Amino acid sequence: MTAIAVTIAGSDSGGGAGTQADLKTFSALGVYGASVIAALTAQNTRGVSGIHDVPPDFVTAQIDAVYSDLDVNATKIGMLSRIDTMEAVAAGLERWAVKKVVLDPVMVAASGDPLIIDDAVDFLVKRLFPIVDMITPNLHEAARVLDSQVAQSRADMRDQAKRLKALGPAAVLLKGGHGTTGESADLLLDETGEHWFDAVRIATDNTHGTGCTLSSAIAAGLARGLSLTESVRLGKDYVTAAIAAADTLRIGHGHGPVHHFHAFWKETT
Repeated sequence: MTAIAVTIAGSDSGGGAGTQADLKTFSALGVYGASVIAALTAQNTRGVSGIHDVPPDFVTAQIDAVYSDLDVNATKIGMLSRIDTMEAVAAGLERWAVKKVVLDPVMVAASGDPLIIDDAVDFLVKRLFPIVDMITPNLHEAARVLDSQVAQSRADMRDQAKRLKALGPAAVLLKGGHGTTGESADLLLDETGEHWFDAVRIATDNTHGTGCTLSSAIAAGLARGLSLTESVRLGKDYVTAAIAAADTLRIGHGHGPVHHFHAFWKETT
């Protein structure tokens, strides 16, 4: 049977993050990807110059079209910038009894541009967190959700992951890649306890799309039938390799993308 994953996210016109990154990741990991576009961004490696939200009824139409026909094995949710869009997505998940849902609470682009209005953060937490299988916030997103300081240590990360899990999701992956130490440590907290995933921090400015890529890689693992822990390990290894190969690409004049097809493009000119 063909493994199928769906991304419900915003489009990145520059191709490095959002829906484009998700579909590239699915393909690189052997999973057929389908999409529900929740927003359009005018975006490149230098930043976001505009956001156009897709009308909620058309988000609903896309959801119904995809889930009524495809045998979806896992779903990744990315950028949802408005409350009515979040409600359309939540209602769609419930209507189709969607399982294996990974929610990346995207709030700020790598360039620092905001991607979600303030009033929508509370709604995202209250409406979507309780109905998904995993959330994958980075340190800054976790701090914003919890209205707290950014975690500075593993003890801080452990405390914040517990507080995030208490908000409803079945599991939390708190990503430490935006920390200040020489390591990139992610913490998975699920019903079996805590699991740390470590990697050496790679010195590069080309990290556009890392969060989208990690969450979609985890969804790809779940779509292939891997356990949650196995899927996180797959995602961590994949995104680490994609970051390590990022400087072989020459894309744009700002923060370039990670290299989604590092295992297939043997030479880049």
